[in-house]
Amino acid sequence: MSTNENETLVVKRRSLLKGLITLPVLGAFGFSLWKKKEYEEQLKESKILNLNITHDAPESREIKPLSNKKIKLGIIGYGSRGEYLVRSCGFAHPDYIAKMIEENKENPNNKRYEKFLDQPDFNVEIVALCDVFDVRAEKGLAAAANIDKKDKIDSKNQKAIRYKNYKELLADPNVDAVIIATPDHWHAPMAIDAALAGKHVYLEKPMTNRLDEIYTLSETVKKTGIIFQLGHQGRQEVSYQKAREAVTNGILGKISLVEITTNRNDPNGAWVYDIHPEGNEKTIDWQQFLGNAPQIPFNKEHFFRWRCWWAYATGLAGDLLTHEYDAMNQIMDLGIPKYVTAGGGIYFFKDGRDVPDVLNVSMEFPKKDLSLLYSATLASERNRGKILMGHDANMELSNKVVIYADPKSEKYKQKIKDKVLDPSNPIFTYIPGMEKMDGMATATEQYFASRGLLYTYKNGKMLDTAALHIKEWLDCIRANEQPSCDIEQGFQEAIAAQMANIAYREGKRVEWDEVNQVVVGYESAKNPVTNPVINNTNKVG
Repeated sequence: MSTNENETLVVKRRSLLKGLITLPVLGAFGFSLWKKKEYEEQLKESKILNLNITHDAPESREIKPLSNKKIKLGIIGYGSRGEYLVRSCGFAHPDYIAKMIEENKENPNNKRYEKFLDQPDFNVEIVALCDVFDVRAEKGLAAAANIDKKDKIDSKNQKAIRYKNYKELLADPNVDAVIIATPDHWHAPMAIDAALAGKHVYLEKPMTNRLDEIYTLSETVKKTGIIFQLGHQGRQEVSYQKAREAVTNGILGKISLVEITTNRNDPNGAWVYDIHPEGNEKTIDWQQFLGNAPQIPFNKEHFFRWRCWWAYATGLAGDLLTHEYDAMNQIMDLGIPKYVTAGGGIYFFKDGRDVPDVLNVSMEFPKKDLSLLYSATLASERNRGKILMGHDANMELSNKVVIYADPKSEKYKQKIKDKVLDPSNPIFTYIPGMEKMDGMATATEQYFASRGLLYTYKNGKMLDTAALHIKEWLDCIRANEQPSCDIEQGFQEAIAAQMANIAYREGKRVEWDEVNQVVVGYESAKNPVTNPVINNTNKVG
């Protein structure tokens, strides 16, 4: 054993004696926490493991704009997600602002309003909005008018135009870029039309609802040259960036198995959303909502709980697997799996839905000697996260990074033998902010927050990941650069999700042909746009 390691052990023994003296005060549980913290601090300071990783926050990408022109936004879809994204741009409905203020009065630890006010000005204006539900459209217009984040609206500020049809919005020359937050079956058609109209696109995930749409959208975005960002805000999660650093530096050794999960157990988390009392055939444009979906009579449940049906949605694979897959793709550069199998069913929510509430997916990446397993249930809230299993260490990943040495590790074998390293304690922990979330009331919010899909921390400040993701897109528009979740990353996400759904719905193993860029047996889906009519007159920067 080296002199440095001996010195480290001496420090540990001295600290232990001090801890024993304070044991009556701390109690057994408190002492256990203290000992764990001491151990982690000593490992961090001693550098005995030579992990080649720091506890410093990852450096942010520097995007240099070519101009600072105000970007004029069009919003297509102002449901719950659309409202959230508009709020992330700095525009909140006065009722929501009043609610944030009241929540802060009742609980000073609830900092929603403070965070909203601290959000930087993106130098954007919402000039147009489209939603097929009149109530939501009017609500969106009121939020768009609230440009100063005040609790009252000046009607003179209400400049946004409400369009009844999204194509009319796209024809507005005043619109530079659009945020699309509609049901899944409208994602690709609207994004394709937007690109052809020369509008930059921020598109909510999943990228498409059908396999053939992936090729058409990808080809259109590339041909038109618009700046495209897919709405995986986890790309802004600092802990994921630190996890990538750990994997790149080989801290885990050879990774052969990854587990990613979804567990939720409340109606909202299972897509049983509230049905608005004012929703009816007079206030909802039902035919426009249906679009390319099967033509059925007006159905409020289908409109407000559309995620429960394949006609409009992509199920667990598109809604939730895509988040977890994109996180792993961001960290490990997985690409598209070679083989996918899937199983599951409708095991709890017997409410007429046709998408599963339990799903298990296996993705194989032979070139990386890696399997990825995804499992999900919407009827249990047992806490499970993302686990990367390496030959030398294992990483537990949520909105923090925790790495444990494997007891049988070859890399850390001598350190374990010399009792310098204890496999039951982390060798590296990275928490980019407070461990507890303030103001996170619902189970669904806690689920998303734990996965880095609500907030992250930079320079000691809690930041909205969706706001960061939109800001990156806007910065890239001004700089004429590609954002972190561009069409290439979107293509990989969309193919992986569609392979999972095909495997589940058809009960067979699905294969990806990397050479021809097709799902084997579905070659006809590759039908890109030819010679599209391109209008790039509204490019910014």
